[in-house]
Amino acid sequence: MTKLGIAINKTRCIGCQTCAHACKMQNNVPSGMRWNRVLTEGCDVEDGALGQFPNLSRGYLPVACQHCENPACQRVCPTGATYKDDKGRVEVDYDKCIGCRMCMAACPYNARVFNWNEPSRDPDFNYGDKDVPVRGKGVVEKCTMCKERTDRGDEPMCVACCPTRARTFGDLDDPNSEISQLVVKRKAGVLLEEQGTHPQLYYFD
Repeated sequence: MTKLGIAINKTRCIGCQTCAHACKMQNNVPSGMRWNRVLTEGCDVEDGALGQFPNLSRGYLPVACQHCENPACQRVCPTGATYKDDKGRVEVDYDKCIGCRMCMAACPYNARVFNWNEPSRDPDFNYGDKDVPVRGKGVVEKCTMCKERTDRGDEPMCVACCPTRARTFGDLDDPNSEISQLVVKRKAGVLLEEQGTHPQLYYFD
């Protein structure tokens, strides 16, 4: 059994948004949408700060689909469009998605976006991995953990492009993998643990 996951070192994250833009380009994400976001902790705006000058502090929290072991989105999907694959990733079958957005309402991580209109892109053509499905109007989208890349044995693009190496990708079911050892040694935690979704994205300082 394989359970792919990502561990993120929050101390190393510098809020550069490289992961968000790399994800967007790899996965042909339409204009105005992001699968991968970097929030500024405690702030309503990107690159905000806490405190009063000159005593300011700033921390970053990268968020995306948490690829939960017990995904709330899958439980409410009426068509089976949301599913767990054999590598532990939460995926969307766009052909089965009817646009009801129940998954968006159920997800406690606000990790999905919806194509209300025909997607627009700038430049005005599809880009990214040729194997990534092109999504149309009326379907939900989200991080796929770069399914096409990881099926080929590559890292997700957000991991490969992070300039500070804040992200570690691997098999959480392999106790000898780098990610498994990091989770244990650094006492990594998950977001909204009380929700009982058991995310496969871990965070540590």
